[in-house]
Amino acid sequence: MFESLSDRLQQTLKKLRGHGKLTEDDVNEAMRDVRMALLEADVNFKVVKNFVKTVKERAIGQDVLETLTPAQVVVGIVDEELTKLMGGTQSRITMSPQPPTIIMMAGLQGAGKTTSAGKLGLALKKQGKRPLLVADDIYRPAAITQLEVIGKQLSLPVFKKEGCKDAVAIAKEAIAWSQSHMNDVVIIDTAGRLQIDEALMQELKDIKSAVHPHEILLVVDAMTGQESVNVAQSFNESLGLDGVVMTKLDGDARGGAALSIKAVTGVPIKFVGLGEKLEPLEPFHPDRMASRILGMGDVLSLVEKAQATFDAEETKRMAKKLRKDEFTLDDFLAQMQQVKKLGSLDNILGMIPGMGGLKKQLEGQDIDLDGKEMRQIEAIIRSMTPKERADITIINGSRRKRIAMGSGTRVQDVNKLLKQFGEMRKMMKKMKKMKGGKKGLPNFGGLGGLGNLGGLGSKLPFFK
Repeated sequence: MFESLSDRLQQTLKKLRGHGKLTEDDVNEAMRDVRMALLEADVNFKVVKNFVKTVKERAIGQDVLETLTPAQVVVGIVDEELTKLMGGTQSRITMSPQPPTIIMMAGLQGAGKTTSAGKLGLALKKQGKRPLLVADDIYRPAAITQLEVIGKQLSLPVFKKEGCKDAVAIAKEAIAWSQSHMNDVVIIDTAGRLQIDEALMQELKDIKSAVHPHEILLVVDAMTGQESVNVAQSFNESLGLDGVVMTKLDGDARGGAALSIKAVTGVPIKFVGLGEKLEPLEPFHPDRMASRILGMGDVLSLVEKAQATFDAEETKRMAKKLRKDEFTLDDFLAQMQQVKKLGSLDNILGMIPGMGGLKKQLEGQDIDLDGKEMRQIEAIIRSMTPKERADITIINGSRRKRIAMGSGTRVQDVNKLLKQFGEMRKMMKKMKKMKGGKKGLPNFGGLGGLGNLGGLGSKLPFFK
């Protein structure tokens, strides 16, 4: 996401850093580049015009041009204005002091509304809430079934009323049902259309009047660009929105919609959906997103993600096994699964300050950024028997052929994994002797030495 914009802005600001002292002409030239970068990223024209004007006015002030590090000050100004453009601070869900909190999900068909309802329910469940999903899309074929399947996968209750064609009645009954079943959040999945029409808006207005939702969230598809901004504007004028859920943001390399929507409509982005997996919606942090766009990383999100991903007890157990030299391929697979939950190495690099540019340097090299090699390693380990995973010394030639066939890989790939795992075990023994068997062995030491991650693992503080 924001890949092209991020590259352009970073190149422009890098040029500024090459100047010891900035002139007004330097700033004007940089702002022309920034303007083109934003327009190419499909940011609304008026938003671009105001943004560039504001940055330029702040940047050519005498107090900036006469500072010892004017380029750094300009980068700081761009960062602040980008943050302000996307809403300034994180906008949270308004929870009712008197349960249930009613959240109404609206949007056009295809934006990912039903899936987002489930992902939002999962996010709130992780916060200790007891959400109820309401199947109130009575028109789209299989919409109710889709929500039921999502609810089952996420262990969330779903309220439905088969055969009923009154969306208002379903919403009212769902709220009454939630009160008797101790659900403190009600998420109503309303009907969508292929395009905005009066019938759709009237039904949404009727539901709003009947149940008085505390939050009305519009789900928009980031990949539709400025069209999603126009949709948000229409829905806000007719319905009055409290926030936006932007889906498929990871599939939009430009990101113009995310940068335009708050400035054009006044409605903040509250959550973003990344990928198709049923994982919680991620809160949208304007300041963190601005930092990532400018290549300044997003350590807070990485730390939060790691804390939510890694099991502290499991990590202690693994460290103990490493110290006792009992670390097996099963253990390694378990650790690899935890790291995979953080996302691709590409994504992790973008969150570490100063590492954003490293991705470009590594693209031409044999470095696994998309996780393909990790998937291959996983397939090889899963093709082994429990005894083989526990003791790799029993894996002879015929077993290696069987494992390669079972995992869809070559015998050379199996040999490579076994060799590197054996070397890792030797390294752990050496470290144990060096440390005298004391605590302090790295919990993820094995990951840095496998496959093509080896060269990169030593450079990343996260993998040390």
